[in-house]
Amino acid sequence: MDAPSSTSTPTSSDESGPGPLPEEEGGKNRKRAALATAPFLALGLADVVLILLQGLEPLWGFAILPPILFCSVLSWIVFSTDFLEDRT
Repeated sequence: MDAPSSTSTPTSSDESGPGPLPEEEGGKNRKRAALATAPFLALGLADVVLILLQGLEPLWGFAILPPILFCSVLSWIVFSTDFLEDRT
């Protein structure tokens, strides 16, 4: 039976990839996420306002509001956590 060699176990200097984000960068990520998501949220809310101003039933305006908010929150989460950073 072979004893495990010391070269097969990774040490902290052997690990590849970035460590956890410092506190200062977390705020920048949230700001960047808000700036990236805001135009799409504004377009969606403007669409709801246009539907309501055209005289259609208010139910149609509020029917499209949950998907708009869901997609905006989902995109904010993706941008703020750098979920796609390792794929670029």
